[in-house]
Amino acid sequence: MVWLHNVQRIVRDATQQFSNVEWKTVRPKVVTALKVVNFVCAWHLFVEHVGWIRYVDGPSMVPTMNVTGEWIVENRMISPKNLARGDLITFVSPLDPSRFVCKRLIGLPGDVICVDPMGKYVPSTEHVVIPKGHIWLSGDNANASRDSREYGPVPMALVRGKFVARVWPLDKLTIFRSNFRYIDEDP
Repeated sequence: MVWLHNVQRIVRDATQQFSNVEWKTVRPKVVTALKVVNFVCAWHLFVEHVGWIRYVDGPSMVPTMNVTGEWIVENRMISPKNLARGDLITFVSPLDPSRFVCKRLIGLPGDVICVDPMGKYVPSTEHVVIPKGHIWLSGDNANASRDSREYGPVPMALVRGKFVARVWPLDKLTIFRSNFRYIDEDP
């Protein structure tokens, strides 16, 4: 709310400054300022609730994403009911709430998941049932990923969006589709 206080102060100062100026000279400037404020508000709402292009880097999602970074389209208009195994999900990190993280959705509520198939954190025979309102997330590069193996099931309330496509570099332009298949499915 600090920004609201600052805006009120600016408006108050501007009102005092222009109290002796004719409205005809001030009106175009006020209209322009209102258009700028309107655009900034619309842009903010779009980025927070519809989607945007994000820069993503790091080793946890190799080979799906490059370590050196890529530009990805993120869809923010998602519902927990529309999440599917294999989706690339963005969420608030349970370990550091100031960071957004991308991982692959492995398990939905009610699924039985092998906690750590590689045995890095716990024996590979340990399984967990994903609780209601939670999901299980994993990095594609398990050796370099901090994921649900470390912090457990992730509350769906932390989910922010879903990656739709890679748009840069252009030679790697990709629409992300779920690569998840059941063991008993035909190839």
